[in-house]
Parts: sequence; C-alpha cells; structure tokens
Amino acid sequence: MQNIKKTQQVSFKFPDSKIPVQNSPRDGFLVIENVSKVYQTPKGPYTVLEEVNLDVKEGEFICLIGHSGCGKSTLLNMVAGFSEPTDGEVRLQGEAITEPGPDRMMVFQGYALLPWKTAFENVYLAVNSVYPKKSESQKVAITRQHLAMVGLTEAADKKPKQLSGGMKQRVSIARALAIRPQVLILDEPFGALDAITKEELQEELLKIWTDHRCTVLMITHDIDEALFLADRLVMMTNGPHAKIGEVLEISFPRPRDRTRIMEDPEYYKLRNYALDFLYHRFAHDDAS
Repeated sequence: MQNIKKTQQVSFKFPDSKIPVQNSPRDGFLVIENVSKVYQTPKGPYTVLEEVNLDVKEGEFICLIGHSGCGKSTLLNMVAGFSEPTDGEVRLQGEAITEPGPDRMMVFQGYALLPWKTAFENVYLAVNSVYPKKSESQKVAITRQHLAMVGLTEAADKKPKQLSGGMKQRVSIARALAIRPQVLILDEPFGALDAITKEELQEELLKIWTDHRCTVLMITHDIDEALFLADRLVMMTNGPHAKIGEVLEISFPRPRDRTRIMEDPEYYKLRNYALDFLYHRFAHDDAS
C-alpha cells in the first residue's frame, strides 16, 4: 500500500485513454444491458449493482478492477449464469443468459479441483460431460492436448495435493479451455500465487488466448496484470449501487513483451490514471 500511495500523489486528466460507458451498449457479442442486482436482507433491499452497461466484442480480453464489495464477482456470476439480474439482461450472441452452459467456463482463485481425482481425471471429467458422443480415444486426446498446452504432461497422474498452487491453476485453465468455451471467465485466478508463478501464468494465459482467441472476462486487483493482459480495463465504482465508472483502452500492440511495455511512458500514464481512480476518486475509508 505504501508504493501505491506514492504513485498516486498527482491527479491528472488523461482523456485519450478513458471511455464514457453510461450510454446504451450496441447489440454485440456479449452484452450487459442496464443490469442491476438487488438482494433482500432483514434490513431491506441491498443494491449491489445498478444500471451496469458493457458491450464486449468477440475475442476481446477484458479485465475488471475495483475495491472489494463493488460487485465484480456478482457481475461475472451473471455472465456465467450462476445468478440472474434483478433488472436488465445479459446476452451472449443475442440470447439471454439464464443458466450455466458450456459456452461459458469459469476459473476460480480457489482452483475448484476434485481432490480425489488426478489432473488428467479433473480435465477429462469436463470433456466427457460436454462431449459425451465423442469416442474414448478422442476424449483422452483432448484431455492430454490441453494438459500439454499448460505444461502439465508429466503431472497428469498427480492428484491436487501433489501439485503446487501454480500447477493446480494450470489444471483449472486446461479444464476450462478443453471444452472450447466462447467466453472464459476468470475470477482473480492468480491472486493466491507468488510473484514469479503469477508472471509465468500471465504469460501462459496470454499465449493460449492469442492462439485460440476466446473472449475473456477477468477480475483482478492487480493494475499491472490488467495492463499487461487486457484490451480494456473496466473500473468499477464502490458499492453499494456500484456501476462501471470508466473504461481504459489498453492499446499496446500484440504480441506483448512485458519489459517493453513497462518502458513505455504510456504504461505509467495508464497506471497512474487507474490508481487515481481507485485511491482518490473512489477511495475506501481504509485506503485513505
């Protein structure tokens, strides 16, 4: 937190990198339109999200950032189909999302692996569920292909307790990608990992995304991670009644090189603008 406070001392305008998002979205690939989420509590209605609008292009990499309690996970759970909006609608290719489906796969920070199954079996379970009509040899090949994609060929027969945190998250990513989802949803997938493993998996995720170009929605609390990975950074206002405050365009050319990006003056303008948004304009009391 000390480093963050030092980098946010000066507030400045950076109009070329922010986009107003309160206008109604176009009917694009993934559309979040006028979405609100209200929970009934003993003290009355509690509005987590209010009139959220976002239009996501096919193949786009979107990162969401904001303070805890701003509804990021709630929003992505509605995209995944785990919950429904109180008002508004989430649409994928024109169809309203009302339940989970194999066209959207979620990777959690906590891995969500079955501890009694091996890495191979955890991935195979998803493949077998989505492709029941494929032959056994085809399902095995798909499973092995995706474990190899994340560098886990040698660890295929190990159970989660025998794997490091980074390896567990690789299994989760392989499982999600093995069914070829249209939308990959990542809920702070690298938050519990050490810095070196985190950077390795960021590089790996970016390579896989470049090769397959599914649409990605990813929650992060790491601005540097977002600037390295994303096409756009969606910045949420504080809850309750949270909404999208601003969206930053991340225009660094792809494929991206971390060192070159961090040497670009634009990187620090974007970084400081995002920090200013989070820790000045929408600071929590405990972040002041």
